[in-house]
Amino acid sequence: MAMGGLDPRRSTAENYRLWGREASGRSPAYESLAASVADDAAILDFLAALPPPKRQPNLLFAAARYLLGVPPGIGALRTLVRQNEAELAQVMLARLTQTNEPARCATLLPALARLPGPLALIEVGASAGLTLLFDRYSYDYDGHLIAGSDPDAPMLRCALRGPVPVPARLPDIAWRAGLDLNPLDVARHDDVRWLSCLVWPGESDREERLAAAIAAARRDPPPVHRGDLLTDLPALAARAPADATLVIFHSAVLAYVAPQDRERFAQAVRGLGAVWLSNESPGVVPGLPFTDFREGTFVLGQGGRTPLAFTDGHGAWLHWLDGADG
Repeated sequence: MAMGGLDPRRSTAENYRLWGREASGRSPAYESLAASVADDAAILDFLAALPPPKRQPNLLFAAARYLLGVPPGIGALRTLVRQNEAELAQVMLARLTQTNEPARCATLLPALARLPGPLALIEVGASAGLTLLFDRYSYDYDGHLIAGSDPDAPMLRCALRGPVPVPARLPDIAWRAGLDLNPLDVARHDDVRWLSCLVWPGESDREERLAAAIAAARRDPPPVHRGDLLTDLPALAARAPADATLVIFHSAVLAYVAPQDRERFAQAVRGLGAVWLSNESPGVVPGLPFTDFREGTFVLGQGGRTPLAFTDGHGAWLHWLDGADG
């Protein structure tokens, strides 16, 4: 399976063409840019000099936007590679694709709300912690409204398919924490700017949602600890209150982890006595079966064994599977 959205069996050019098809319908600008990069020898040579996990389109385009101040077109990207190759490489080597899409909370919430409360949450690969704030956001599930605790936090809209167990109320969250190799701080302008650079051009709704979620997080920032999911998760889990249901979850994280380390992570999580919710591309979570595949689609799973739903990668829709009971 691909690491970080890149399939090691394919050339960089082929990976960019595939990624461009994923961007189709979401960001015409990035769909076109990815196709252009696939045909550009100079940019491909630049990418070839980077470690394989650092060649991904999301990272290249976000780093270029970070340096240029605007989303790049192919001309600006060619110029940047030609004139500022070292600076661009430095940003890509130092940064991670830490897309912190708050709307993913809407696709995870039905699974979360079925668990006995109160809940203690640990998000692995938490970025700035925006997807730890389930109870602060409000939700619109095809007209079924659920009010969050922060009236100024964004309303997350999610289209429903299948027998979704829409919650009557938000869960009681007694404790929450994030774990990330490079935590982002919602109070730091540079970190917030990097998050904004990861939003694809043409998705103004995501930009507005991100800004509102950051403002909500700043009012009471969730703790995000620096650490590695393979070595530091048990110690963090031990800090959770014993009288709460411990939930360990992640979205679009394991694709950036080597396959053998995904196996190690799965074994570690299963040994912690927690509820494990994963929201990842099909085939990424070891042992989690899947029955369908479309670009941009995630599988919401429980325990690394039971698929509950297919979800949109950016939280726009949720398709609950018949018979999914976790």
